[in-house]
Amino acid sequence: MAGESRFPDVDSNGSEKNEDIEIIVNVGGARQVLYGENLNRYPATRLAQLINCLSGGYDTIFSLCDDYDPGKREFYFDRDPDAFKCIIDIYYFGEIHMKKGICPICFKNEMEFWKVDLKFLDDCCKTHLSEKKEELEEIARRVQLILDDLGVDASENRWKRCQKYIWKLMEKPESSYSARVIAVLSFLFILISSVVMCLGTIPELQIVDSEGNHVEHPTLDNIETACIGWFTLEYVLRLISSPNKLYFVISFMNIIDVFAILPFYVSLILTHLGAGMMELTNVQQAVQALRIMRIARIFKLARHSTGLQTLTYALKRSFKELGLLLMYLAVGIFVFSALGYTMEQSHPETLFKSIPQSFWWAIITMTTVGYGDIYPKTTLGKLNAATSFLCGVIAIALPIHPIINNFVRYYNKQRVLETAAKHELELMELYSGEGKVGGSKNELEDLMGEGKDRPSRSRQLKVSHSDTFIHLLSDQKHYRTRLQSCK
Repeated sequence: MAGESRFPDVDSNGSEKNEDIEIIVNVGGARQVLYGENLNRYPATRLAQLINCLSGGYDTIFSLCDDYDPGKREFYFDRDPDAFKCIIDIYYFGEIHMKKGICPICFKNEMEFWKVDLKFLDDCCKTHLSEKKEELEEIARRVQLILDDLGVDASENRWKRCQKYIWKLMEKPESSYSARVIAVLSFLFILISSVVMCLGTIPELQIVDSEGNHVEHPTLDNIETACIGWFTLEYVLRLISSPNKLYFVISFMNIIDVFAILPFYVSLILTHLGAGMMELTNVQQAVQALRIMRIARIFKLARHSTGLQTLTYALKRSFKELGLLLMYLAVGIFVFSALGYTMEQSHPETLFKSIPQSFWWAIITMTTVGYGDIYPKTTLGKLNAATSFLCGVIAIALPIHPIINNFVRYYNKQRVLETAAKHELELMELYSGEGKVGGSKNELEDLMGEGKDRPSRSRQLKVSHSDTFIHLLSDQKHYRTRLQSCK
C-alpha cells in the first residue's frame, strides 16, 4: 500500500455526501467504478459500508477489504471476479442472476461475503442452489456412513458390536466379501422362488392328491419351503440388527418382504387348522388367494438392483408427466368413446351398446393394442377410430422424453455422488496424517478405531481442505477465494 494516508475531502460536518462519492473496487483483477447513489440503495451490504468507512481510519477500512490505495481511492478484494460481476447487478436491477458454470455453493458463499441477502437471488438460480445443497448433503451422508462403518467404538458392548456387524453383513454388500456372498445368495433365492412359483402352475409338473385336486409337486414345494426359510431368517436378522427398528418396520421395501413371507405361514395355518373351523372348499380358496400373493417377492429384487431403484425414483420424480399422460388419455377416451357410440348407432349389428362399454374400445385403440373384440362397422366410426389411435400415439409420446431424462439424470447423479464420496474419503485420508502427504486405508481405520482419542481424530478426518469441501462434515466456517474456485 502506498505512502501517506489520504482520505477523500469532507464537508464542514466531517463527511462527504455519500451520493457524490465515487469509489473503485478491484476484485481479483477486475476493476469497477461504483457510485454512492447506487450503493446506498442497499446500505447493509459490504460495498455500501465502504462509503461510510472512509472517514473511520484504516482499521475500519481493512475490516471490509483486503487492501486499499488512498491515492486511487481503490479497494482490493481477493474474491471471485465472475461471481462479483453477477452480484453487482443488485445495485442496478434489484435482483441477481447466477452465470452458467459458477458453482452455486461458491456463489452463495460470495453473496454472504458481500453481505447480500439470498432473497435477491432469482428463483431459477435458487433451484440450482437447492439441488447442489441436496447433493452435498447426500455426499456428506454417504461419507459419514462409511466413516461410521470404519469406526469401532471401544465403549460399545459385545452385543452392540455384534449387532453392527450383522447389519453391515445383511445390508451393505460392499463392506466385506461375506456380505457380497450373502447378497448374491439372497438374489438367487428370489430368482429360484419366482421360477418355482411359475413352474408350479404347469399341469405336467403337478400331482393329484387323495381328493382328486391338482397340487404342486412335493419337490417344488420343498424348494419353496427352503426359500421361505431363507427369507424369514434374513428378515429376522435384519430386524434384530437394525439401528432404528420403527423405521425398519414401516419402510416400504421391508413391508414388501413381509408380504412375500406372510402368505406361506398363513396358508400353512389354514391348511392344518382351518379345516376344522370352515369348509374345506373355503380353505382351499383362501390358500390359493394367499399363494397368488407370492408374486410380491419379485419386488424384493429392488433391494439388490440399483437399476430398479433408479427406475422407481425416476417414476416418482415424473408424477407430473405421468399425470399429464393420464389426463390426455382420460379426455381422449371419453371423447372418442362417446363419438364412437353415436356414430355406430345407425348400424344394426353395432358392438357399441353403451358409452361406458365403449370406454374399453377407446382404451385399447388409443394405446394401439387393438384386440379386435369391439370394432366399428360404419365409415364414420372407422374415421373416428383412425383419429383416436393417432391422438393416442401423440398423447403417449409427449411425456416420454421428460421421463427418460429424469431416469438418465438420476442415474448419472448417483454415479457422480459415489465418485465424489470416494474422492472426499481419499482427501480425508490424505490430510488425516500429522504432517504426512499420504495415508492408507489401514491408517484411516486405525484413526477411526481408537477409543478415547476417537473424537479428536474424527475431527481431523472431517476437515478436508479440498475444492469439494463438505461444510456439513465440519463445524468450522470456510469461505472460498477466487483461487479456490469449484472445479
